[in-house]
Amino acid sequence: MALFDDNFLTTLRGAIQDSARAQGVNVQIEDANNEVGRQLNQIQNFIASNVDAIIINAVDTDATVSISSDVSRAGIPLIYVNRQPVNVDNLPTNQAFVASDETVSGTIQTQEVCRLLGGKGNVVIMMGELSNQAAIARTQDIHDVIATEECSGLKIVAEQTAEWSRTLGNDLMTNWIAAGIEFDAVISNNDEMALGAIQALKASGRKMDSVVVAGIDATPDALQAMRAGDLDVTVFQNAAGQGETAIDAAIKLARGEEVDTKVWVPFELVTPSNLDDYINR
Repeated sequence: MALFDDNFLTTLRGAIQDSARAQGVNVQIEDANNEVGRQLNQIQNFIASNVDAIIINAVDTDATVSISSDVSRAGIPLIYVNRQPVNVDNLPTNQAFVASDETVSGTIQTQEVCRLLGGKGNVVIMMGELSNQAAIARTQDIHDVIATEECSGLKIVAEQTAEWSRTLGNDLMTNWIAAGIEFDAVISNNDEMALGAIQALKASGRKMDSVVVAGIDATPDALQAMRAGDLDVTVFQNAAGQGETAIDAAIKLARGEEVDTKVWVPFELVTPSNLDDYINR
């Protein structure tokens, strides 16, 4: 795992453990603490231990070419989960990618923001880590939606990374408020940054019904913020589904069976109108 200290990745990790346990598979999970070098060392240790399969949630999706090469030479099946490797279209035999299609996530998120704003207004964007393919794709989704005729009245007035972090999201929003930037919506690449933005907005005295805040992941904390009327939009990324599917793919490859190179777990839009359908997922 890229890191343990993340709400979404904690759910993903739990699903991997639960699914492995249910299928009688022993799983060892390491925390890279968001350090590329540490993750590469962990992978080398797995290779040296001659494990039956490796599942990776990559710290840096640009580092996956060398990872794929090393693991392929060792003859060990490899599953990338959640974060899309840069070499996803050229994975070696016995390797696959399990995730949700990021061309959908930011698209349905921004389309809903556009609808709520009536197609016009100022928007600020909180980006995830720029080394992460999901942050790049979700941000591009936002730009693509705003380029459409029905949403062309939306204007991006600020765009900056807060590295997926609630604390950094709070800091970034505090800075934007102090700089006098005026906006009608916050579109965040994930829920954690959106929740940090909400904290800063409320601390500044802004009424939450005067701003649209959108995230992605539909984490438990985000759903509670939506129930409280603070978060307007999120997108359910099925962490449990991704974890279960990654284990299934790893087991099949370890048995010599074939799996699709790309396995998509669908994204789903979450709004106050269908919130109750996701509270216990």
